[in-house]
Amino acid sequence: MTEFTPITLEQLLSSRDARVEYQKKLTEQFPGASLICLTVILPGPVKRDDRSLIIGADGAEAVQKAFEGHVLYKEIRDLVTGFEGYFVVNVPVPEAKRICCGIEDTHPLGRLMDIDVIAQGPVSRTSIGLPERRCLLCDKPARECMRAHTHSAQAIQETIDIIIQKKDSSK
Repeated sequence: MTEFTPITLEQLLSSRDARVEYQKKLTEQFPGASLICLTVILPGPVKRDDRSLIIGADGAEAVQKAFEGHVLYKEIRDLVTGFEGYFVVNVPVPEAKRICCGIEDTHPLGRLMDIDVIAQGPVSRTSIGLPERRCLLCDKPARECMRAHTHSAQAIQETIDIIIQKKDSSK
């Protein structure tokens, strides 16, 4: 696996702000459509590496396939701060969220993808009657473990590697 450069906290925060601004721009540019924003879940300071490129490419392919015939706009960004995929689709927000949650829940790498559907802000799983995402390592809601730093970065990284290896070995 190739080593990539860690990013700073400032770079991470700046990239999040830029992503939110770009999402606003796209929702204004395509009123009435659903905006899907795909990012890769990688804890730690390295946000772009071999794993993120594999996960991002698989995620983009899955979203493209799931919304085939409904994609109005698509943009993929391979940034030092991480993979970003933007898809504007002519599918109602609740249906788009259900489809995206289905990808997260069933794709071999879906647990490592964050596929948000943006309306006035991100649409939650619970708003469409689905449970919160579960932690990669235990059965608690992922949000709780992230906030409490329940698991070490090393344990999470090892689990991510195992998930990717399982996907690769199933080819």
